[in-house]
Order: sequence, then C-alpha cells, then structure tokens
Amino acid sequence: QVQLVESGGGLVQAGGSLRLSCAASISALSLNVMGWYRQAPSKQRELVATMTTGGVANFADSVKGRFTISRDNAKNTVILQMNSLKPEDTAIYYCHAITTYPFWGQGTQVTVFY
Repeated sequence: QVQLVESGGGLVQAGGSLRLSCAASISALSLNVMGWYRQAPSKQRELVATMTTGGVANFADSVKGRFTISRDNAKNTVILQMNSLKPEDTAIYYCHAITTYPFWGQGTQVTVFY
C-alpha cells in the first residue's frame, strides 16, 4: 500500500500562483508515474499533469503553459507549480501514482476567485 499526502492547496485570486506538493510513502523510483488529477463539482475527475520516473511530462491542454510538474525522487515527492490561475481551475486536486496498481491521495482543495 502506498500513501500519498498532498499539501499546498488554498484560496487564491485569479492570476495568482499555488504550489502543490505530494509526498509518497515509498521510494519514488518505484512509482512509474506520479502526477495530479482534479475534480470540479459535478464534473468527472480529469488529468492535470503527470511525469514518469524518467522525467517525461504530460499536461492537459487547459493547463499547458501555466502549470509545471517536477519530481524529486530523492524526497519521494512530486510538485505541481500552478501559475496564472483561473476560476475554472477551482477543483479538488488529487495526487496520483502508479506502480503495478494506481494509488490516490486524499485530495486538496484549490479555489480561484476573481
């Protein structure tokens, strides 16, 4: 069982920035993919950004150019840097990791207001 603990959510004005961090309970080198998904009210959970152990990143079109993702395998963490935030980015953000099975964090709320 892999535990994923998120931090860094909160309330921010449109145009601002937030940094989400997710710490894994096992070596990140065992996690083939780490990343972030989000779920807004009444919407399905959707991919935000992921990164492989080798550093290959994948982003949702809606966040390209605004969000970056990085992994610190020595600290077993994945970081989502969110810039130029928009109200439509408001959602619960979930850390996600895959070994043989998928694992999820408990989620952290991000709210962007005008």
